[in-house]
Amino acid sequence: MNALARFGISSLPETRRAILNHLKREGEARAETIATAADITVSGARQHLMALERDGLIVHREVREGPGRPKHLYSLTTAGDALFPRNYAELTNELLQYVGDEDPELVQRIFERRGQRRLQQTQTRTAGLPFEARVRAIAQQLDDDGYLAEFQQTADDEFKIIEHNCTVLSVAHRYGHACASELAFLQKALPEADVARVAHQVTSGHVCAYEIHRRS
Repeated sequence: MNALARFGISSLPETRRAILNHLKREGEARAETIATAADITVSGARQHLMALERDGLIVHREVREGPGRPKHLYSLTTAGDALFPRNYAELTNELLQYVGDEDPELVQRIFERRGQRRLQQTQTRTAGLPFEARVRAIAQQLDDDGYLAEFQQTADDEFKIIEHNCTVLSVAHRYGHACASELAFLQKALPEADVARVAHQVTSGHVCAYEIHRRS
C-alpha cells in the first residue's frame, strides 16, 4: 500500500487537493474549469493533471465538440476516490451494537468468522514457505491491509511484527473481540511459534507489536 492510500487526500499538496475536491464534486471537468476552481493557470493545471494521472488518481477521456482538437474531460479513478475519508468505524460500531443488543454471542462469532477468513487467506499466501518467509509475508499482508506493518528479525528464530496503524482502532476500543481475534489470527497462522503481544494501542501504546519465537 502506498503512502497516498495510507494517509488519504490530506497527504497531497494544497493545489492537488483542490483539483481532486473539484473532480469529486463535479464528476468530470476540463482543465480550464479545474484551473479556475484551484485558482491557478490553465498550463499549471495541466501539469498537475498530468502528475495526478501518472499517479493513477485521475483519468481523462476525449470529447469532440465540433472542429478542432478534442477536449479532455478528467475524472477520479477508484484509487483517487478512495483518498476521500469514509466514516466506516462509526457505522461499524453502530451495527455491532445493534447485533449485540439482539444476540451478544453473535458479536463474538462475527469476529471469529473474520479471523477464519483472514487465516485462510494467509495460509494460501504462505503455503510452502520457510518460517522466516512466512512471518515476512504475514507482515506484508498486514501492511497491504493498512496496518503500516513492519517486519524485524531480533535473533535466530525470533521475530517481531510491529503495526504502526490500527485500521479498526475505534472498533477495538469498544469491542475487545477485535484485539483478541488479531492475536489469535497470528497464533493460528504460525502454530509452531509462541506469539505474544508486547505493545498495544488500545492501552495507550504508540504501536501494536507482536514477538514471535519459533519453538525448537
